Amino acid sequence: MAVHELRIYTINRGMMDAWLACFQKDIIPLSKAHGILIAAVWTNTDRTEFIWVRTFADEEDRKRRTEVLYGSPAWEAMRDRVRSHIAKTEVRTVEPAPFSALR
Repeated sequence: MAVHELRIYTINRGMMDAWLACFQKDIIPLSKAHGILIAAVWTNTDRTEFIWVRTFADEEDRKRRTEVLYGSPAWEAMRDRVRSHIAKTEVRTVEPAPFSALR
């Protein structure tokens, strides 16, 4: 069964536009290169939070792909720049309800 990862980032004040550009330029291509599907992306109304969902085939796939991504030279090269935008990170593994369109 597919595994979904809900990721909620609190973005440093005044950095949302820079974060969105960074996400598009760096995070999306890196995720695609490692076979990680970004299923959805949102910002909250006051533009302090960035919410996104990554989807994996199963828990083993999630662990393996995440480990490979964060161990990659590409991530090492961008890690400090990416993290400089983020004040707080929450990551939750979630499962769609039986009536969800994501099932």
